[in-house]
Amino acid sequence: MTSIFRSGIPLFALLLGLGGLVPFVVLAAASFADPARAAIWVASVMSYGAIILSFVGALHWAFAMTASELTDSRRRATYAWSVVPALIGWAAILVLPFWASVTAIMLVAGFWLHYLQDRRLARLIEIPGWYLPLRLTLTTVATLSLIVSALAAFR
Repeated sequence: MTSIFRSGIPLFALLLGLGGLVPFVVLAAASFADPARAAIWVASVMSYGAIILSFVGALHWAFAMTASELTDSRRRATYAWSVVPALIGWAAILVLPFWASVTAIMLVAGFWLHYLQDRRLARLIEIPGWYLPLRLTLTTVATLSLIVSALAAFR
C-alpha cells in the first residue's frame, strides 16, 4: 500500500483532506472524554459523517461529467451512484435520534461502499495515482471515528 505522504498528492489536497478528518477525530475523542455530553458529541460526529458522505458521492458526479473514457451506460451508472451516498447519509440521520449504533453502521457501510466504487471506477477511467491512497486513509480514519463514537454512546 502506498503511503499518502509518498504518493505524489498535491500538498494542498493533502492538507484539506487531513483537515477534514479533524472534526471526526475531535468529536470521537470528545464523546469519550465528556460522558455527560456524549450524546451531543455523538450526534455531531454522525451528522458530520453524513455531510462528508454526501460530499464523496458528489465526486462521482464530477467523474461522470468529465471522464471521456466512460460509455454512455457507465456514465449513467456513475451519475446514479453519485447520489446514493447522500441518500445513505440522509437515512442515517433519520435514525440517529433512536439508534446511534445503526447510524454509525449505515455511515461506515456507505463510506466503504463508496471506496469500493472508487476502486471500480479507477479501473475504467484515468484518475490521479494519489487519489485512491488518500481516499483509503480518509475512509479509514473517518469510519474508525464513527465506530469509536458509537461505542461511546453505549457508555
